[in-house]
Amino acid sequence: MKVAFHVNLTRSHAFEVTCNVVAELKRLGAQVLMPLELKTGFSHLNVSFMPNEEAVSSCDALIAVGGDGTFIHAAHDAAKYDKEILGINAGNLGFLAGLEKQELHLLSSLTEGNYEIDKRMMLCAEHYINGELVSKNYCLNDVVIARGVSMRMCDINVVCDGNGSFAYHADGLIVATPTGSTAYSLSSGGPVVDPSIESIIITPICTHSLFSRSIIFRPETKLELSVGNCGLCLPLLSCDGESAIEITPESKILVRRAHRNSKIIRIKADGFTDILYSKLIERRV
Repeated sequence: MKVAFHVNLTRSHAFEVTCNVVAELKRLGAQVLMPLELKTGFSHLNVSFMPNEEAVSSCDALIAVGGDGTFIHAAHDAAKYDKEILGINAGNLGFLAGLEKQELHLLSSLTEGNYEIDKRMMLCAEHYINGELVSKNYCLNDVVIARGVSMRMCDINVVCDGNGSFAYHADGLIVATPTGSTAYSLSSGGPVVDPSIESIIITPICTHSLFSRSIIFRPETKLELSVGNCGLCLPLLSCDGESAIEITPESKILVRRAHRNSKIIRIKADGFTDILYSKLIERRV
């Protein structure tokens, strides 16, 4: 079995955890592939170093060591090449992690193929300016429109399936997947949605209304987003927390279900409610 790695060395335990994971995988007879940028830190390990895309495209599974941000970033690479991904928590919350750092003995289930796959829907966000496509991004968590350095609220218009439209006067708007319902959307008052219930959730950020609530759409829904007062609120677009880009008066953002999924490896038998309790409720997050 070939296993590729994505490691966030800014996490305090990531180096130690990665070394332990590699040692356990090699004991189990797996071949470990690492991107070239990790060679300086892990040159003492007997692993194969290569360009990241080569490692991901040729592996059987991708392991992300870090927190949820690390996992989301690695999940983009995994989905691009239709690879399965396992998260190992070296951060704090680790809601998406399949294993904690003290559970590495369970890696034998990975090499033996004794695990389940959670298929998570993703979103595709296309940014058009004057009808021309300028960027296209895939998201496991969310697409966010938010005001920039200005203190003015945004007038955000939403068109659903090319028909009826509705507007929000708010600091921003989150379009989330069920996976992303426990991220930024949750902190903005959105609902927690079981990932097995495929859907698209929109949640306004600090809306100037007593009655604006989240709306849950069917997964086939296509949304068109625009901002009516760009010159005042200086809005930005961000996908899965990546670098934000400026939205102009001529911008249209189309959000729909992506044609690709994220295949998350589940070694333990914990269900969504078990993870929700242990990661959020029990820790008082």
